[in-house]
Amino acid sequence: MKSIIRYILTLLVIFLFAREAVSQETGSEKFNQGVTYFTSGSYKEALQVWTDIYNTGYRSSGLNYNIGNAYFKLNNIPDAILYYERAYLLNPSDEDINYNLQIARTFIVDRFQEIPELFFVRWYNVVSLFLSTNCWAKISIGSFILCLLLLSLYIYSSRYRHKVIGFWLAVFFFVLTLSSFAFTVRNKSLVYDSHKAIISSPLVSGKSSPDNSGTDLFVLHEGTRVSIEDEVGEWFEIMLSDGNKGWVPVNSLSII
Repeated sequence: MKSIIRYILTLLVIFLFAREAVSQETGSEKFNQGVTYFTSGSYKEALQVWTDIYNTGYRSSGLNYNIGNAYFKLNNIPDAILYYERAYLLNPSDEDINYNLQIARTFIVDRFQEIPELFFVRWYNVVSLFLSTNCWAKISIGSFILCLLLLSLYIYSSRYRHKVIGFWLAVFFFVLTLSSFAFTVRNKSLVYDSHKAIISSPLVSGKSSPDNSGTDLFVLHEGTRVSIEDEVGEWFEIMLSDGNKGWVPVNSLSII
C-alpha cells in the first residue's frame, strides 16, 4: 500500500514540474544571448532580447532583474525600478534584487514614509511566491484528485488499517488542496493583479476627482511607487505609501 502511494506521489511531482522545466530550457538560450550582449556592453541589444522573452508571457525574477539592470545601464530609472519591483514580487528574499532596487530608488525625487506590513501578511506573501501560480494550481488539482482516491479507499476497503490510512491521508490532501488553492489565488493577486504601479510621467499631479478640474493634492515624479485603488474612465485613484490618495491619468503610470 505504501509503495503504491509513493508511486502516485512520484508521478504527481513529475507531472507538476516537467512542463515548467521544458519551458525554462526553451528560453534559456535567448536569455544567455542577452547575457552575452550585456557583458560586452551592448545594453540595448540585451534589453531587446530579454524583453522579447518577457513579451512571450514568460515570467521569472531573474529575467525581470536583468531587464531592470539593462534599463539602469541605459539611464532609464523609472523602467529600471518597474522591473526591479516585478522581480521583487517574484523573489522578495533575493539580496541582489533588494540592493539594486534600493540603489535605483535613490534617484527618484519623492520620499514618503511607508506604512509597515503586518508580519503574518508578509510571510503569507513569501510562501505564496515560493512557487508560480500554475505550479500551486497543479498541486491543488493533484491533491484534490488524490483526496478523492483516498476517500474511495476509506469507503470501499474492507481492511480497518487501510481505512484509517485512507481517511487521514485524505484529510491531509484535502488540507493541502485548500492551502495550495489559497496560495494560487494570492500568487496571482501579487504577480498579475498586484494593483501596484510606478509613475512613468516626469511630473504628474494627484487630483481630488477623476478629471482635470479637480484640486491638485500632491505632485509626483517618475519612479515613485503607488497602489491603485479604483478606476474611473481614463483615471486611476492611487494611494501613496503614506496613505494619501488622489486621481491621476491612466497613461501616467505603468502597472507592476
